[in-house]
Parts: sequence; structure tokens; C-alpha cells
Amino acid sequence: QVQLAESGGGLVQAGDSLRLSCAASGGTLNSLGMAWFRQFPGKEREIVAAINWSVSTYYADSVKGRFTIGKDYAKKTMYLQMNSLKPEDTAVYYCAARQSRFGIPVAPRAYEFWGQGTQVTVSS
Repeated sequence: QVQLAESGGGLVQAGDSLRLSCAASGGTLNSLGMAWFRQFPGKEREIVAAINWSVSTYYADSVKGRFTIGKDYAKKTMYLQMNSLKPEDTAVYYCAARQSRFGIPVAPRAYEFWGQGTQVTVSS
């Protein structure tokens, strides 16, 4: 059973940077497809970025060029580096993982394991 724990959320100003981390236990990073989702109040979770076992990546159009997803094998974590943050990035961010090594799905239902979520608030 894979367990995920996010950290790094908080309150920042527009234009600032923030780095989210997702610690994974019960599985090895190079065997997991992983992703970051976010959820706005009253909305469904949406994909932010995803990375597969071979570190191919996917980014939502709204974050391309500003966010970077990656895996830190030394720390056994996945991260999301968020630069040039905007107020519209304010949401609860979730880490997700799947045991299939193929493809980079963007639908939440493709991911079996989820973290508890971390709040990111960007003030204008």
C-alpha cells in the first residue's frame, strides 16, 4: 500500500515561488506514475502536472512555463516547483500516484493513491 504525504503549502504573494513535496512510502519512485492535482472550491479536481516512471512529464496549459514537476530520488519525494504564482493558483493541491508504469493519465480516477492535500493561497 502506497502512502503519500504532501508538504510545502502556504500563503504567498503573487509573483512568489513555492515548492510542494510529496513523500511516498510503500513504493519506489521509479515504479510509480505520479501527479499533482488541485481543487478549487466547488469544483472537481483537475490535473496540474504528471510524471511517469521514465520521468516523461505533462503540464496543464495554465501552468506551463511556471511549474516544474520532478522526482528527487535521494529524498524519495516528488516535488512541484511553482514559480510566478498567481491568485488563480489558489487551491488545495493533492499528490497522487498509480502503480502502472505506462502512460501519463490526466483523469483523477486513474490514480489509486492520494495524499491529504495542502492549501496554497496566493494573495494579489
